[in-house]
Amino acid sequence: MDRDDDARALHLTRLARTLTQRHGIEVRFASHGPVVQRDVLVLPDTLLLGDVDDDAITGFVDLHAARARFGAIDDVAALTSPSVRAIAQAIDDRRAATRLVAIYPGANTFLRRMRAASATETLGRWPGIAWRDKLLWHIERALWDEQPSAIERVPSLDATMAASDDLVDEARAVTSTADSIRAAHRIVERVRALASAGANNMMFTADPGSTIDSASIAAEFESDGQSASDDARAPVSAESGAGAIADTESSNEASTPGDAAPGSIRLSADNRPLFSVPLTTAFDTVTDFTGKGEPARWHRLRGAARAQTEPLKIRLERALKVDEQTRWKREQERGQLDRTSLVRLATTPGYRTPFRVKREAPGRDAAVSLLIDCSGSMAGKKIELATLCAAALCDALMQLGFACEVLGYSSVEDAAMRAHYRRWIDDGKETFGYNRFVERLDLRVYKRFDSDNPSGLACIECGHENPDGEALSWAAERLLSKRARRRILMVLSDGYPATGDGNPAILRTDLRARVDALREQRVELIGVGILDDAVEAFYPVSSVVEHLQELPGAAFSVLSDTLLDRR
Repeated sequence: MDRDDDARALHLTRLARTLTQRHGIEVRFASHGPVVQRDVLVLPDTLLLGDVDDDAITGFVDLHAARARFGAIDDVAALTSPSVRAIAQAIDDRRAATRLVAIYPGANTFLRRMRAASATETLGRWPGIAWRDKLLWHIERALWDEQPSAIERVPSLDATMAASDDLVDEARAVTSTADSIRAAHRIVERVRALASAGANNMMFTADPGSTIDSASIAAEFESDGQSASDDARAPVSAESGAGAIADTESSNEASTPGDAAPGSIRLSADNRPLFSVPLTTAFDTVTDFTGKGEPARWHRLRGAARAQTEPLKIRLERALKVDEQTRWKREQERGQLDRTSLVRLATTPGYRTPFRVKREAPGRDAAVSLLIDCSGSMAGKKIELATLCAAALCDALMQLGFACEVLGYSSVEDAAMRAHYRRWIDDGKETFGYNRFVERLDLRVYKRFDSDNPSGLACIECGHENPDGEALSWAAERLLSKRARRRILMVLSDGYPATGDGNPAILRTDLRARVDALREQRVELIGVGILDDAVEAFYPVSSVVEHLQELPGAAFSVLSDTLLDRR
């Protein structure tokens, strides 16, 4: 920012401190705005380009200050569904703004200027906005008592709003952030119910992405291959699941089994693919090495692994036993005398239940899947330590009574798939939206859940590239088919997803979407970064190993913490 922009930020900071009644709060401009934190209001630096007047900028500060002062920011941010989160924020912003205007009536003028500037910006890109975001804008219009313009009149949106009028009216009357969240849940449930019941069929005839759960946020993408900022790392869709691509109906035009259907393409507001869709999966391979490793090599590997992690395994086993044995069922007629009931036993005639019995907790009813990045960048010492780590974890989990599976993945250019791609081009078919053309997935099973022979881990070796999102979905599908109270998926990787023929930005957005979908399915995800912190951008729980020799211990430690976490 230049000196004038610095002065403007200082002026707005003083305004924000007055409105929020917090001295330490600060206003900044940045490319990743808007973001509201406890002590910082980050506004988009596009507001400084001259297209937005000072009154509108003041209105943006007023709105964010109201959110910081009267809203529970963390409660809204914690919502896992993008649809619910966005609508809850819109409802709560209107509530907070109303409270601010009650104290500072002059703020109303600036808020109206802000809304006018937002409308100009939104309508300028209206044709490219996804259906979900258009619905959100209509809800905002209704909350602020604004009438949609002619360009915003879409039959499907009008029908949806008409069917949700009562819920939007209730949303106007909320008195807390918790109420805003509940109102948002009700609106989203209503829209989904309408879709599933077929009550408004015209809503969903425009394109496959025209639903409340369609991914749409263009900011999910990085530019020039750089990592997105923290606030842009939210996954593109919580409900689009890991199988969003595979579940799409096959196209009649597909010439090879496994060809992706055109309807599987999901686009952002700026017409960029959201998922990494392969041109075909017909050439992908899954190889099962379970029990096929050289026994002598496996025994050497297991011996080295136990030397690394045996003390950690013993500590985990002790912790699990303590946790399992310290749960009691009280008020029993027989069992061990409960000291807390002695007073009642002495003072209450006829009291007959002063005992307690141990209640076993299903602490080991968990299935653990280990997924190893076997790309070329892992070659050498990395894959050796990753193999040792996998052997240590697998051996310890089997001894402790946990179901476990070890998988690996990479992609490699395939002559048959390249020939298929050439035929596709020669036939004049569209390639837009696809993101894997000549590389097939090389998926490997080193130890299945149903086997007690882990010698296949001695077969781990490197391939070429690492399409993480597709491999994660494959591993998760196997894990979800395993009956268990908890399902934990740990990924060992040394960088960002990559293929030789794919767009890196799409690969990253794809991985975030799949991670978010699996969290919705209650899969507990852990990313272990090997000399690279890329896992921190994708996985809810992560650990970065700075020294290779620390990999087995670090991976065991983060897995132990997860196994002992009863939440």
